[in-house]
Amino acid sequence: MGVNEQVQAAVKALEGELIAFAQELVRIKSRTGREGELARRIKAEMERLAYDEVFIDKVGNVIGRIGDGPVKLLYDSHMDHVAVNDAAEWVHGPYSGDIADGRLHGRGSSDMKGSLAASVYAGHAMKRLGLTAGKTVYVCGSVMEEDFDGEGLYRAIVDNGLRPDYVVICEPSHLNLAMGHLGRAIYKITVKGVSAHGAAPEKGDNAVYKAAGIINRIAALAAKYQDMPPERPSIALTRIESVSASLNAVPGSCMLYVDRRICCHETEEAVGREMDMLIGSVDATWEIYDAAGTSYTGEEVVLHSYLPAWEIAPDHPLARGCFAAYREIFGAEPKPYKWDFSTNGVASAKLGIPTIGFGAGVEKTAHMANEYCPLADIVQACAFFALLPHKL
Repeated sequence: MGVNEQVQAAVKALEGELIAFAQELVRIKSRTGREGELARRIKAEMERLAYDEVFIDKVGNVIGRIGDGPVKLLYDSHMDHVAVNDAAEWVHGPYSGDIADGRLHGRGSSDMKGSLAASVYAGHAMKRLGLTAGKTVYVCGSVMEEDFDGEGLYRAIVDNGLRPDYVVICEPSHLNLAMGHLGRAIYKITVKGVSAHGAAPEKGDNAVYKAAGIINRIAALAAKYQDMPPERPSIALTRIESVSASLNAVPGSCMLYVDRRICCHETEEAVGREMDMLIGSVDATWEIYDAAGTSYTGEEVVLHSYLPAWEIAPDHPLARGCFAAYREIFGAEPKPYKWDFSTNGVASAKLGIPTIGFGAGVEKTAHMANEYCPLADIVQACAFFALLPHKL
């Protein structure tokens, strides 16, 4: 029996346990910064499945290790999920973990607890089959991705000295290979004015009025980018705030928040010059926004919100290994593409680690009511994850 056949047989034997585990993960609420119960459950399952080492780090990432070889591969799935503000619209309860029509239903099923369960069981399968000779494989359940893209994975790698040679981001790709995605940055523009009483506005300098020219320039640039062919950057004004003494006072400052999607060829310096152009002669400053929060372990997490684009070439050893594993698992050629959303891949890209994406689940259902993940995706993703170390 060939290695692929051994993997398929091993995963088939584990299928019932794997799906039950995925159901259980969906049933555990794990909003950003509140992933503790889920992390402890994953740790217990990794220990039951005889991982060589399992630990929860200081920010709350759960990390399991199989093998101790010189070639190091890391699988990452974030544990947190977005809020449920529309429970009445769900056919199956958002935390039901129901199985119907060949699908696992519930918040986080595609984004990304199906892949998380698949990677955990893949670690067990590859160890049983002896596929980690010369390899070290880490399976990571990372924290706080939804609000702090990449920072959980960045801390997992840096704080724990993991130094992987390769990273697989297990975000939903419906079993396709994702070769990269655009970067993103959040910029905060502060427009300065002079406050005054609303009964005598001429005595002040209305910061909101001054911001209008910047807003118009952002809109014009957004339209210009929209007319460019893919892969194109984009820019969007996402929030406006102002500060005044009361509703009867002219605002003395106005803050604009700008989401900027970044192509691989763009640099932080070049985008900075674009911000200078948008401000023009207005009395204003800009900065890259720092998002700050606290993990469930009480550790401060700060995301400097300039996150680089990344991509991997088809002839890179990681990509070639993934293509080979794909052909064996699916009996077909892969159809590589790029994600149109940001992932934890920004962390490994920032660290210069070759990265690729592959996961169970359907991207379009993420963050939506009635999110689901096909059961077949979970099983086949597990087989792919288990086989890949053998192909590297």
